[in-house]
Amino acid sequence: MSQIKIFGNTGRRNPSSAQSQTATAFNWAKFTTVLLLVIVMLEGLYFTCVYTDNAFVAKWRNIYIQTAMSTMNHQWLAKFFIPQDVISDVMVAVEDSQEAQVGVNSSWKDVPTTEKTPTVPAPESFSQEQIDFYQLFWELDVDSMEDYIETNPETLAKGWGEIYINEAGLDDDGTEIYTTMGEQVLAIDAKNQVLVLRVEGSGYRGVLSVAKDPTKISVQNSASIGSSGQLAGTIAENNNGILSMTASGFIDNEGKGNGGLLAGYAMSDGDGRGSHMGWSYKRLEWRDDNRMYIVDTDQSVHASTTDAVEFTPALIVDGKVIVDENSGWTALNPRAAIGQSQQGEVLMLVIEGRLLDSLGTDVIECAKILARHNAVQAMNLDGGTSAIMWFDGEYVTRCSNTACPQGRTLPNVFVYEKAQ
Repeated sequence: MSQIKIFGNTGRRNPSSAQSQTATAFNWAKFTTVLLLVIVMLEGLYFTCVYTDNAFVAKWRNIYIQTAMSTMNHQWLAKFFIPQDVISDVMVAVEDSQEAQVGVNSSWKDVPTTEKTPTVPAPESFSQEQIDFYQLFWELDVDSMEDYIETNPETLAKGWGEIYINEAGLDDDGTEIYTTMGEQVLAIDAKNQVLVLRVEGSGYRGVLSVAKDPTKISVQNSASIGSSGQLAGTIAENNNGILSMTASGFIDNEGKGNGGLLAGYAMSDGDGRGSHMGWSYKRLEWRDDNRMYIVDTDQSVHASTTDAVEFTPALIVDGKVIVDENSGWTALNPRAAIGQSQQGEVLMLVIEGRLLDSLGTDVIECAKILARHNAVQAMNLDGGTSAIMWFDGEYVTRCSNTACPQGRTLPNVFVYEKAQ
């Protein structure tokens, strides 16, 4: 009779099973310990980010708070994670900066209006038409422009005074021409005296258009202002414009506004409408001397004003930059700003924002861009999803809302008129 072996529970513990249970218990203990350490570290990091006085951390904490609190859709996120007292301290700094704007008004006294002369190599070999072109577009790097002409001789088919180069569209890559400031040239329209430039910096990109003839700038309204707005390009085309950008803000109604209800006071070709904005807001007045003035909104509209909008803050007044890193204006957003240079040129700036490759920037950076183009007056305009620029039939900046490639409908825009 053969032996029958019964495999089963013999009353002895299975060594491998015991080891497995021990390992499992050990892993849970290790996991719990690591989890607690992570929680402690995150808690420490949170309190450091929220309360530290470290200059670097405090700077970016303030930027985040200001950026979130400047948009209706993201305020809840800042309020959820950051204590109200910390938010209040940051917003008080913004209010202090707003108060500092009060009483800072343009006069144009002691502001130089010197002519800019380009560096032209061997000017004796240049025609007078060529020299006139470089005097008008003094910002251009002459060597890169001459190289472009050599590579693209058809550019001179109608002469220097009729040069038209346009690589400013959203699907274009720009030209190989640069300014002496290192900015890429997107378009040159000699007849209309317009220069379109790519501006870029840490975390942002945008477009600066330099319109040389200040007699051709005006504020133009939507055809249905008061009930609905229109796209920037539509308003420009309806008013013989070659270039346009954002002007006044409007009552947004939590993102549902159609651009019809004007925010603040505005004037178009001498026709004023709307109600003046209150404390700390500024009014940009374009007067019949073809100069841009920035004044407090509680001042009476100057008798010689032809066009006006109201917003905040002023960036440059009578040649002095009045915003800086300590001024409280550090939110990173899509931006729109307009200025005027020493030579009378109109400087129209739009910075793209809330996009993967362009988060936006602050008003301080806008002031720096305009200052390097000799702005003596400059003011921030309505930004966010309203920030847009249009040039000769196409939009040259992207709206922060990718579902609106042509931007939002607006109550009015700055329009630079075509040459006759």
